Amino acid sequence: MSQQPAPSPEPTHRTVPSPAGRIHLVEQGTGPLVLLLHGFPESWYSWRHQLPVLAAAGYRAVAIDVRGYGRSSRPGDVAAYRMRELVEDNAAVVHALGERSAVVIGHDWGAAIAANSALIRPDVFRAVGLLSVPYAPRGGPRPSEVFAGMGGGEEFYVSRFQEPGRAEAEIEPDVRGWLAGFYAAFSADTMPAPDAPDPHFAGPGGTLRERFPGRRPGWLGEAELDFYAGEFERTGMTGALNRYRNMDRDWEDLADFDGAPVTQPSLFLGGSLDASTTWLADAVAAYPTTLPGLVSSHILDGCGHWIQQERPEEVNSILTDWLASLPV
Repeated sequence: MSQQPAPSPEPTHRTVPSPAGRIHLVEQGTGPLVLLLHGFPESWYSWRHQLPVLAAAGYRAVAIDVRGYGRSSRPGDVAAYRMRELVEDNAAVVHALGERSAVVIGHDWGAAIAANSALIRPDVFRAVGLLSVPYAPRGGPRPSEVFAGMGGGEEFYVSRFQEPGRAEAEIEPDVRGWLAGFYAAFSADTMPAPDAPDPHFAGPGGTLRERFPGRRPGWLGEAELDFYAGEFERTGMTGALNRYRNMDRDWEDLADFDGAPVTQPSLFLGGSLDASTTWLADAVAAYPTTLPGLVSSHILDGCGHWIQQERPEEVNSILTDWLASLPV
């Protein structure tokens, strides 16, 4: 009779020092360190399905609250949320945990932060996994100019998020309802039909929320929504939104990395119905040049944006197979 693997210890919460002040993290398991970075508007909790599986596979899985979120520090200065600062937070977490190196995996904004962590600190991050948002090297026009030119007479959501206080005024009067709609708008089972108004944009004088679906995706139960809403009701939205308000600063800060490839072993995983993946199809096609160490690339058919929550079993299988392929 085959032996079952011993159950992994329960996840534990702690805070560690970082340039932000403190970073809150949740860790489970022992072994090589795997650092998990969430996106907007999320939390360490977005990796709740991955932590026990990675731990059972022999890894020390650590999901953080990115600077500005949850129990991590929320500096008041908008410029404190620039990419280089977030990369240094990640390196500080690795060192605070007594490790010298880690695999870094990110989703949404976390994917961009993970890619730049590998790019800027190759001494710390030995491999990188990207979920939903492909790697595209720094280059081209100033980001705010690109976003302003999208949508014709409508306004792209990233542009709306640029101005401090503006998005907060839409979201914070009803955080729970706004989050439920935002998650639904980009989930495979609830996203609007292709011929419906696009929830990535707002019409003249309108709001993003007007285009959100009225039903909840299958992955988002009452408990899940309660957790996310509780976090943002407590912290407000500004720390999370400040990431969008640094895109031009990042473009300036990272000029030395213009066009630079990420050379470590890498993975990409996207959803076929996720605009974050499909709009950047050219970036995926450029991976032989931009991600020369790419080991594994997958598009999950019929999956939306919240990939590790919509399809946890498939994502877990892909992640553990990829991690097992990496040199220790």
